[in-house]
Amino acid sequence: MERLGGSWGHRKRVWEQRGRERGWSVRSGEEEGSGVRVTPALLKATTGEFSLESILLLRLRGRGIAHLGCLADCSNLEWLDLSGNAIAGLAPLAALRALAVLNLAANRVASVEPLRGCRSLRQLNLAGNRLRSLRQLRCLQGLRHLESLRLRDPRGGLANPLCAAPAYRAALAAMLPGLKAIDGQRVAGRGSELFRLCRELDAALDGQDAPAAAPAEPPQPWVRAGFWEARPARRSAVLEEATRQLGQALRECRELGRRADDSIAQAQRALGRRQHGDFGF
Repeated sequence: MERLGGSWGHRKRVWEQRGRERGWSVRSGEEEGSGVRVTPALLKATTGEFSLESILLLRLRGRGIAHLGCLADCSNLEWLDLSGNAIAGLAPLAALRALAVLNLAANRVASVEPLRGCRSLRQLNLAGNRLRSLRQLRCLQGLRHLESLRLRDPRGGLANPLCAAPAYRAALAAMLPGLKAIDGQRVAGRGSELFRLCRELDAALDGQDAPAAAPAEPPQPWVRAGFWEARPARRSAVLEEATRQLGQALRECRELGRRADDSIAQAQRALGRRQHGDFGF
C-alpha cells in the first residue's frame, strides 16, 4: 500500500482528489463517511455519456448515495432509480422538468417538497422512507400527470410511518384524485367517493354517527320504455330495388314461357296438317 508523506492537510487533499477521481467525494468535517456524493465523474462512469445533458435513464440503486450533488445538471433525465441509498434531501431533483419515473424507495426522505418542480412526473415510489403525514404530500397536488404513487411495498417490507393510518389510501386518493394506482393497487372509482365510504366505515366501527348520506335516487329501469316490444322490420332501399327487379324478371320469364308454349302449339298444328297431306290418295 502506498504511503502518503507530508502534513495531514496534504494527505487529506490527496485523499479527496483520489475520491473525486473514483466518482465520490468527502467534503469536510461531519460529512466524512456520511455517504457517497453524486459527481459528474460518477454519472459519466455509470452511463458512458460524455455530457450530463445527454443522460435520459439513470440507475443508481444501492450505491450508498447520501448527497445528490450535480444531479440537477441532468436536465433531460426521464427515468431515475435512486432506491436503496441514504438520501434525505431532494433539492437537486427540483430542476428535472422532464423526469417521468422516479424510484426513491428505501431512503431517508422526510420531505418531498422539491418534487413540486418535476412537472412531468408520472410514477413515484416513496416506499420505505420517513413520511409521517399526508400533509407532506400536498406539494404533489400540482403534478397533473402523476398516475402512480407507492408509499408501501409489502413484498419488500417497506413502508412510511403514515401508512399506519387505517384509511390513508382513501385520504390519499381524495387529495390526489388523478391517481390511478396507489401502492400498486388500481384505484377503483373516484377518489372522493372512496374517501367518503371509508370515512363512514371508520365512523361506524368507532361507534360514532356516520355523516348523513345523500338521499337515494329512485330506481330507474335498465332499458328504455318499449325496448322489448316487437318492431316492424325495416327494409332498406337496396332490398326493395332487388325485390322489384326480381319480380320483373319473373314476369318476363312467365311471358317468355307463354310465348314458347304458343310457338310449340303452332308448330305441332302445322306438323299435323303436313303429315295428313303426305298420306292422301
